[in-house]
Amino acid sequence: MPEREGHPTASGAGVPGAAPGAPPVPGGAPAGLLAPGAHQRTPGAPELTAAAGVFALLADPTRLHLMWLLTRGEADVTALARACGAARPAVSQHLAKLRLGGLVQHRKDGRRVVYTLPDGHMRRLVVEAISHADHQVTGEPWHD
Repeated sequence: MPEREGHPTASGAGVPGAAPGAPPVPGGAPAGLLAPGAHQRTPGAPELTAAAGVFALLADPTRLHLMWLLTRGEADVTALARACGAARPAVSQHLAKLRLGGLVQHRKDGRRVVYTLPDGHMRRLVVEAISHADHQVTGEPWHD
């Protein structure tokens, strides 16, 4: 993918708050890339493997759609199936995979099972992925 102004590169150039050509923070991400309070140490093999598993689960368009719907709030299988246009059994299977992968949580509400995202990390990851795709599809200019 070509380099775009304002987007991070391997050297750290274009990272908000970083000087052009800024080297990475020792043992962590390039300066200015992470939000305050973010995990700053360099990931090891276990973290990289876990992150790859997250991306593998999100690689399915239906699962990604379900995750995006859950960024808007909790929902049960029936509401999610209606919103994404998939059959209820298929949605249940996708949610089971996401639950086993730790990407969603569930709770019983009477006879219904209600699903939600476990934390802000998942919410931000999904919203950023969809926003990035929107720029690719629409040709809207890139920004931070």
